[in-house]
Amino acid sequence: MAKNFYDVLGVKKDASQEEIKAAYRKLARQYHPDLHPNDPQAAEKFKEINEAYETLGDAQKRAAYDNPAPNFGGFDFGGGFGGGFSGSDIFGDIFNFFGGGSRNAEVSRDREVRLNFTFEEAAFGVAKEISFSRIEACPHCNGTGAKNGTEYTTCSNCGGAQRVKVIKDTPFGRVATEQPCPKCGGKGRIIKETCLECNGKAFVKVQAKLKVTFPSGLENGQVVTVRGEGDRSRSGKSGDLYINVIVAPHKYFQKHGLDLVMNYSITPFQAMLGDKVTIQNLKGANQTLVIPEGTQNGAVLKIKGQGIEKRLMKGDILVNVTVEVPKALTRDQKQKIKELEATFKQSQYDKTKIK
Repeated sequence: MAKNFYDVLGVKKDASQEEIKAAYRKLARQYHPDLHPNDPQAAEKFKEINEAYETLGDAQKRAAYDNPAPNFGGFDFGGGFGGGFSGSDIFGDIFNFFGGGSRNAEVSRDREVRLNFTFEEAAFGVAKEISFSRIEACPHCNGTGAKNGTEYTTCSNCGGAQRVKVIKDTPFGRVATEQPCPKCGGKGRIIKETCLECNGKAFVKVQAKLKVTFPSGLENGQVVTVRGEGDRSRSGKSGDLYINVIVAPHKYFQKHGLDLVMNYSITPFQAMLGDKVTIQNLKGANQTLVIPEGTQNGAVLKIKGQGIEKRLMKGDILVNVTVEVPKALTRDQKQKIKELEATFKQSQYDKTKIK
């Protein structure tokens, strides 16, 4: 049994084209073969996702998928009426007659790239030049498919309108329809000499370069959309460029919202007596961290305003404190610690019971 494309993408049947596109991008990133090089199940899932989007991502294909041609008990329209037409012809004509069908529309395609950022670039924002491939109108023929963009004539059959009216006799009477002009193939022109650069296809794949300014506070796995920088169509509409953000880890910091989180070890004596230590922020500037007297293991200390800045908001540096106990004590050190331990009172502990 064929899988339901809506189920494959995890969307409802009344989902918008934008919802379908978003679901596809999310699943495609999740099951991309680059992330699962030795997983045949992921590869099969990725294939299913692309097959589903190939249909549901195209409004015309989706309409045909949602409304398949009716089956009248296996009745053969191909010769049952002796008119030399098929059932698909009949219902295609009726569909066109009542305003359905395409007018040789072109679907502009989106492009997707992966882009690497350092932790600092993602935190502070950066301008990057991106190189990627996309489809554009052939510059040698101005998207006409004809040599020099001039070696063509207007189709005499449709007058350049790309479509012609056809009247057909059907079991339901005469039906007037429109269909792509058979003489020019729905292009509206007849090419006299083909463009050698695109072989008459009117479009070529080019390597595009684009400078994009990324804001501060980028997240790993975030998708940045650049409108209109995808493939180009004859109608002037363009797809979008989707940039998948990949942020490299930092040696010390982790990002949580606008806050920067790090781990820091202190001695038992710093924890008991308190101290001031120097920590570098993400820009390399020295910052003073105050360790209060009686700091406990696992405490979180804050350096305010030294996190990530975004839209007039600033995060903090959050320091996870670990109290490190010294090892390999000498006999003299052990004796002095025991003497010191004997001076402590129960009231100086919150949870620990002393002898």
